[in-house]
Amino acid sequence: MEGKQLSLFSQVEKPHRQQKVKKAKLGRYEKLQKELKNNESDRSKTYLEINSPSLVDCNYNFVDLFCGAGGMTLGLAKAGFNPVASVEINPIASATHIKNFPQCHHFNGEIQNFKPGEWQGAIASIEIHLVAGGPPCQGFSVAGKRDPNDPRNHLFREFIRVVSEIRPWYIVMENVPGILTMKKGLIKDKICQAFVDIGYNNLSIAILESAAYGVPQIRPRAIFIANRFGMQNPYPKPQLLPHQYKSIESAISDLPEYTPIPEINHQWTRHSAAYMERIAKVPPGGSLYETYVDAFKRQYPGKPSMTVKENHGGTHIHPHLNRVISAREMARLQSFPDTFIFEGSMKKAMWQIGNAVPPRLAECIGYALIPYLSKISQNVPKEKIANYPVQTQLVFD
Repeated sequence: MEGKQLSLFSQVEKPHRQQKVKKAKLGRYEKLQKELKNNESDRSKTYLEINSPSLVDCNYNFVDLFCGAGGMTLGLAKAGFNPVASVEINPIASATHIKNFPQCHHFNGEIQNFKPGEWQGAIASIEIHLVAGGPPCQGFSVAGKRDPNDPRNHLFREFIRVVSEIRPWYIVMENVPGILTMKKGLIKDKICQAFVDIGYNNLSIAILESAAYGVPQIRPRAIFIANRFGMQNPYPKPQLLPHQYKSIESAISDLPEYTPIPEINHQWTRHSAAYMERIAKVPPGGSLYETYVDAFKRQYPGKPSMTVKENHGGTHIHPHLNRVISAREMARLQSFPDTFIFEGSMKKAMWQIGNAVPPRLAECIGYALIPYLSKISQNVPKEKIANYPVQTQLVFD
């Protein structure tokens, strides 16, 4: 466990004032979510019931780009998909991915240097049915500074380049919902057009709320799904209504309150006695700081977790205890099992967890895809699978 937390943002801290108890929000982006669901111009989108998915071995291969620690990889693998290759620039997240998916070929480096046709023969020699991933979203997230000119935003171009070289049957691209409204929708339109330019004419977009699929956390995600066979793009139907969402306690109540377990990443920042006294005064939904209100924010008891993130050390406060939540508690709120161990320091583990796709959400998306991948496998002749237009130049202004 790392050193004591004496104060954070002490230079700009304002005196703590009595805070009112806020009401928990069980949804975000509901209006945009409803607009996308009722979009009649998108005739490719369909929603499937996945309460009782088939347990047969699907034998479909996928590549995970910008894979981080492996939330998307884990979810798809649990749905029966075979992780063939993954790409991640961060060495510590790469170490976590390698530890948990030793059978997966992993490329640790800039995606610009990832050449599917050349790299270890892992991809060129077999059929890739799905390319998935979440290009960095720092420029799009409402949690940080929304900068449309952030160079990381243009890593979408690299995602599309890899897709154009691999030619998977389906693609799944995940991001924060804020990407859909950047530059009044211009970014979204350019991404959609880029997929059309490389032969993925059928593209759909939906906002899926992770909590609706059993993740004990409010975490809406924008999910792009496309295919190159003129087929529908399947999304999993929500499994839970808001009043049925899993509470934070359902995921973390059995973990020791103040006894760390480093072996499973159950570690948190230590606080001085005075600091804990200050934390004790923070009500649910309130923050220890007035300036940085998203840091040291107390979770709501009896409700699903607020969206977890590392936030430069300012993690959320436990709903009942006078400490911040641990890395393992964060992992459980993301739906990672305790057997999934994160490499690096406690802070690096929290960073990996906060950036991950909830595995349970990815698993449900995988279940929805399987029937359509099976249709392609059974009914599409090989010559049609290989028939695709010449790639056009990709331009992101």
